[in-house]
Amino acid sequence: MLKVGLTGGIGAGKSEVSRLLAGYGAVVVDADRIAREVVEPGTPGLAAVVEAFGPEVLTPEGTLDRPKLGSIVFADPERLSVLNAIVHPLVGARSAELERAAGPDAIVVHDVPLLTENGLAPLYDLVVVVDAAPETQLARLTGLRGMAEDEARARMAAQAAREQRLAVATLVIDNDGPLEALEPQVRKVWEELTARAAAARG
Repeated sequence: MLKVGLTGGIGAGKSEVSRLLAGYGAVVVDADRIAREVVEPGTPGLAAVVEAFGPEVLTPEGTLDRPKLGSIVFADPERLSVLNAIVHPLVGARSAELERAAGPDAIVVHDVPLLTENGLAPLYDLVVVVDAAPETQLARLTGLRGMAEDEARARMAAQAAREQRLAVATLVIDNDGPLEALEPQVRKVWEELTARAAAARG
């Protein structure tokens, strides 16, 4: 099994890379999606979040009110670390479970937005970073996602700097250009991953 960490700053296009790799045959383990699953209604994760932050972080329907929780934790590093201490171990356990289920010959791509920030690079055989210039990220966040510019800048500032991400990269995908320039690069990375997986087996 080849374990690959995939990361990139917000708006860099990591989700698109992830989608392409899944299309080529990678088993993608999406940390963001798992982070949502572990706090769905009825889960121990949601119960722990409510215990830590109070019932006001729930919607009237009993689901997690993400914007409300976000406004609490993004302004307060201490509260954020409380949330991370609840969610991260649950995400880690579920990710490991999905990885084990993938089989010994699989190429497992862990799509992890905060890989650099949380010092997770050593967990993987190699790290692929989707890179885009900050001005490209900003244009995508405001143009494609409709974010206010100050919110987009705050989200970017809360993540690792571009240099920090590139420092942990084994392979870099440059996604500053249009979408059609991305696919050939991702295919090339996939060929490299399959070659490495074959060498490791052989």
